Amino acid sequence: MNTTAHTSVSAADRTLYIGGASGFWGDSQIAVPQLLQAPKLDYLVFDYLAETTMSILQRARLRNPDLGYATDFITTAVKPNLRALMERKVRLVSNAGGLNPAKCRDALLALAHEQGLSPRIAIVTGDDVLELGAQFRDTPEASTATAAPAPLMSANAYLGAWPIAEALRAGADIVITGRCVDSASLLGIAAYEFGWSFDEYDKLAQASLAGHLIECGAQATGGLFTDWETVPDWAGIGYPIVELRADGSFELSKPAHTGGCIHRATVAEQLLYEIGDPTRYALPDVICDFTQVRIENSGDDRVRVTGARGQAPSNVYKVTTTFQKGFQIAIMMAIRGQRAQAKAERTAQELLTRTQRLMHEQGFADYSGTLVELLGAESMYGPHRRVEESREIVLRIAAQHDDRKALEILQKESASAGTSMGPGTRSHFGGRSDVQGVICTASYYIDKAQVPVRLQTDAREPAITLALPVLRADSRDAATTSLADTPTLAVDEADSVRVPLSRLAQARSGDKGNDANIGVLARRPEWVPVLQQQLTAARVHDYFAHLMEGQVTRFALPGIGAFNFFLERALGGGGSCSLRSDPLGKCYAQMLLDMEVSCPRALLTAGP
Repeated sequence: MNTTAHTSVSAADRTLYIGGASGFWGDSQIAVPQLLQAPKLDYLVFDYLAETTMSILQRARLRNPDLGYATDFITTAVKPNLRALMERKVRLVSNAGGLNPAKCRDALLALAHEQGLSPRIAIVTGDDVLELGAQFRDTPEASTATAAPAPLMSANAYLGAWPIAEALRAGADIVITGRCVDSASLLGIAAYEFGWSFDEYDKLAQASLAGHLIECGAQATGGLFTDWETVPDWAGIGYPIVELRADGSFELSKPAHTGGCIHRATVAEQLLYEIGDPTRYALPDVICDFTQVRIENSGDDRVRVTGARGQAPSNVYKVTTTFQKGFQIAIMMAIRGQRAQAKAERTAQELLTRTQRLMHEQGFADYSGTLVELLGAESMYGPHRRVEESREIVLRIAAQHDDRKALEILQKESASAGTSMGPGTRSHFGGRSDVQGVICTASYYIDKAQVPVRLQTDAREPAITLALPVLRADSRDAATTSLADTPTLAVDEADSVRVPLSRLAQARSGDKGNDANIGVLARRPEWVPVLQQQLTAARVHDYFAHLMEGQVTRFALPGIGAFNFFLERALGGGGSCSLRSDPLGKCYAQMLLDMEVSCPRALLTAGP
């Protein structure tokens, strides 16, 4: 399948300007007005669908069948800005449709009608594969179906970029999809505008990398950056703009006179965010190899990114499912005064003992899971915590049960701690906690041939089923990157200095279901061998052993002088299934940066 760009300017000579206006459902309303101030802007892309978001959307659709989409797209992003967007001919692509793309489109059409505007809106559907559960596999390579939890509430395949390209070719001003991979919005734009074919894998990989870098909004412009003290003006942080050319090369910038910053390290951290094996970053349209990517400063708040390579994709889509798994509650109370830590621990145990006794008397089974966290006492750090005593603790008690009424006992009884337990206790200081149904997610795979992808370019016309590309194997050998590509270093402990990892590296972490990843970036090239020798998979596993059940795998990215660590079964179930206060592993990088490593004294004293 080839696409044809709509512009009269030669595609080969064009630079395409694409702004990243949302990184999640709940992102800032400053993004769109700010990006509209950029002198050149062709498209805006909006990403809303984290895996946990699918659970939230399912809850919303259960309450109201007209919901199940990211309402922020309508109320916050488009409503105040639609006229300006249309006047500037800026086109929009978003996965805001979530579980209900048609209702998202209808809400947007109603809004446009109120403003006297008539945008052409296309929706991509077919990702809803709930009725195809008998075809699910547990791995891409499996040849037989896998039984999913029954009953499933939703099941959505991660679609790719080609339906988006087709929607734009049909003249859509706004493209709304359901579940698709986060980077597909930008890749679909690029494929349409530059007329790329589906087997130009290196170009597809480069555009997918561009999409990956901006899919989390301001995380590429200084948000969540390790050296956060160096990032100016969080209040007015700039949102990213990709300046993409037909050969797949691109630069990353942000609007002038905005906060935040863009340089090699801020962008490299985002490259490392939520990836697994960097030689095989699997997407529906291309398998990307990021190991030889290079990121170079090319001006003030501007970087140039090159080196992504691509291979033919697999013949399967990943599928995210949601299912009901009982109920949970998380109670917060403030504990102050002398020996607050011990007081908080006793308060938690006494409340759990009392409520277990009451539950038994009333005929309920025991909790299916409980977790006590002492926020302010570094309880998540386990054996690495440094706080021995505190006079102020936030006690968090989380519990799960198959019966809502059993958790209502804990909900009510926790208030009594304010009068019957330790002094200085303020129960329910944030308001009474609600019992909520737990909607968990699980991932599977399905043959692409089993999934009919549909495009509807006019709400008054029926959707058409698209003929998606037939795969062609890449003739190149698969790329491989081993740690042998990194020079070895023998660290002489007698002539070395013990320093926290943060002295040598920056890091960022994220989640994939119940797995986590930590990307670690050397601050200087000469420190890469130190990280290779000191920061082994075994050491990282030992450091997080109190939080994880699986193994740790280390991958090298020599192009940017980085390592990626993939932690299996590390999030207590992950997302809404987890009882933890950080079920997404966002703090793991910060925790790892405290680990002490040995570095040769000469490498520390040489240079800046």
